[in-house]
Amino acid sequence: MPQLPLFQKPLNSRDELNALVDKAADIIRTATDYKFILVLLLYKRMSDVWKEEFEEERKKLIEKGWTEDKAEKEAENEVYHTYNLKRDLLWDNVTKDVKKLPENLSNVLRDVAELNPDLKGVLDRFNFLAFTTQEHREKLRMLVELFNRYNLGNKSVSSDIIGDAYEHILYKFAPSQAKQGEVYTPREVIKLLVEILDPKEGESVYDPACGSGGMLIESFRHVESEDIDLYGQEYNQDIFAICKMNLLAHGITDAFIEYGDSLLYPRFKENGKLKQFDVVIANPPWNQDGYGEENLKRADFRERYVFGYPPNNSADWAWIQHMIASAKDDTGRVGVVIDNGALFRGGKEKIIREGILKKDLIECVILLPEKLFYNTGAPGAIIILNKNKPAGREGKVLFINASNEYEKHPEVRKLNRLGGKHIEKIVQAYRDFKDGDGFCRVASLEEIKENDYNLNVTLYVFPQEEVEEIDIAAEWRKLEKIEKEIVEVEKRIKGYLEELGYGGVS
Repeated sequence: MPQLPLFQKPLNSRDELNALVDKAADIIRTATDYKFILVLLLYKRMSDVWKEEFEEERKKLIEKGWTEDKAEKEAENEVYHTYNLKRDLLWDNVTKDVKKLPENLSNVLRDVAELNPDLKGVLDRFNFLAFTTQEHREKLRMLVELFNRYNLGNKSVSSDIIGDAYEHILYKFAPSQAKQGEVYTPREVIKLLVEILDPKEGESVYDPACGSGGMLIESFRHVESEDIDLYGQEYNQDIFAICKMNLLAHGITDAFIEYGDSLLYPRFKENGKLKQFDVVIANPPWNQDGYGEENLKRADFRERYVFGYPPNNSADWAWIQHMIASAKDDTGRVGVVIDNGALFRGGKEKIIREGILKKDLIECVILLPEKLFYNTGAPGAIIILNKNKPAGREGKVLFINASNEYEKHPEVRKLNRLGGKHIEKIVQAYRDFKDGDGFCRVASLEEIKENDYNLNVTLYVFPQEEVEEIDIAAEWRKLEKIEKEIVEVEKRIKGYLEELGYGGVS
């Protein structure tokens, strides 16, 4: 059995691993795509975990009296392993020949995907044969040498730290990827949404536009238990693959992630109907083109769009209706990050908005600060919907104006971010569900109707400017003192003038 090279040392520090992937980013940035770092990190992790599990089982079998050869052969059995690998597919063996790294890595990832059906179309999605030039091959060699420095097995580094390294890479490349149309939801916004929806142990969580899996991962962390069912669907094949890898990096091995268009071809079905979940959460693409009435009428489960079809130039309310239909009737809570314009635009969107309000499904609307997102400086909004509103919230909507709840981003000069205190303030306002000076206000459906079903938060609550309290008595004393000083100064000036022969000056 190949042993760990002597120079591979444990990696226990989150900062140490983040520094490692930063170096990898510096190497690969001008060569090709950041996604190859994610692939290498996961493959190295899988290999090191397999070796640890192999060695542990081998020792147990030998202690039971098995011979060395039989113990080693048995310890390769997939029943003892988190990932199904073979000795010749391990990192140490595949990366020995540095001259054939692109070919060897491409072949082994294809073989690993065959052995692990959940990784089909994931690890083998990214072909290292793209490293064609001598410069690219040299950069790949440098990446392999970089990852060779550390043991990334379970005994060396936890899933939390590996997962954070994945998030660190995604965050690092978010600005450049935003220009190419990839949407990265700031983790602070995700945390806010998850705190409000509060998924619980034993519940199911579904993200129909799951991207790299941030909403699902934060829900998993929030529950602090593996007793939660995670479902997601993603339309971009590369991002679908990244999502699967990101979940595995976080130690989440049993999530249900599907590839496809959720609006046209939702993958999760039950008894011939759309499957429903306890929590439905998403940051879908804003103002997406091509999902007007003509296309959606051809969609699977078109009865989702019971409140009407959106205009062809913005699918915002198509996404919201899909999420409503995907939420359970008794426990279903929905949270969506959406373009602020969806709150007040007219036409078909207003008709849909009106219907949803009349059904009393909207519980809370939150206006977010501007400049939170990498792909737009515009302020987004969060809409919370509830199919079973708590007593006292029926016929009402809470509006929260969080436009001033931000701090400057510590690393990206042009961005803002939600700080911990801001998240706590917004969540507490949602839980209290009452008026708060210039920050939140409860409006009746009748008032919203009078505003023509406009949900623009600033119609209902506007931040109040801080008014300084004035101590009138103290200010009066200051004024008296100033007046006395003026009289004294006038007396001195008059004396100087008289000394200079300007007597009688008044």
